[in-house]
Amino acid sequence: MAGTTVFDKNHVGNALLSALKSYGFDFSIAEINKVMGFEKPVAIKVLLDSQNIEYSEETVNQIHEAFVADMITYYQTSEEVKPTENVMETFEYLRGKGIKVGFDTGFSRPIANAIFERLGWIQATHYDFSITSDEVEHGRPYPDMIYKAMQLFNITDSEEVAKVGDTISDLEQGFNASCGLVIGVTTGAYKREELATSAHNHIIDNLIEIKNIL
Repeated sequence: MAGTTVFDKNHVGNALLSALKSYGFDFSIAEINKVMGFEKPVAIKVLLDSQNIEYSEETVNQIHEAFVADMITYYQTSEEVKPTENVMETFEYLRGKGIKVGFDTGFSRPIANAIFERLGWIQATHYDFSITSDEVEHGRPYPDMIYKAMQLFNITDSEEVAKVGDTISDLEQGFNASCGLVIGVTTGAYKREELATSAHNHIIDNLIEIKNIL
């Protein structure tokens, strides 16, 4: 969501940075960006492990709760919250062609719902389904969320699925699910040259370019 369909000036990264710092853990934004797209409790563990920091599950949960509270407040109140360019036009085009439009996200359900409510995005009107990382056993880069979406619509061949995202973990997820199209978009935390280091079919600068790919 953030960085792909929802405008983000790296507030997600800064919120995670702030939550970690509030518990005495210092990281750079560059380190934080490396785990963007991950399920957030997993991202916290990866960061702590990278510095060989000993921690408990309770500490991880507390950091995550601080992050969630920050993000919900942001999405409910900030004037910065808006869709990325041409999102609604892209949704309308895809759904008009009979293509299901879904969100999978590294956010937990409470944050995702705050975004949907703020932007007025309604399931079955603007999109077809959403899956959050806390609703599957493994978040990105594992393919669980994609597989759950496929089951929902009785899709048995992942070649019929296109995965679009703004992070390395998005592209890895699409590759791990053997999606027919894996598309990186440069509107989020990663630059084109960074996304290009991961398996992909296309890298785009605007979601509306999906029309030309299809």
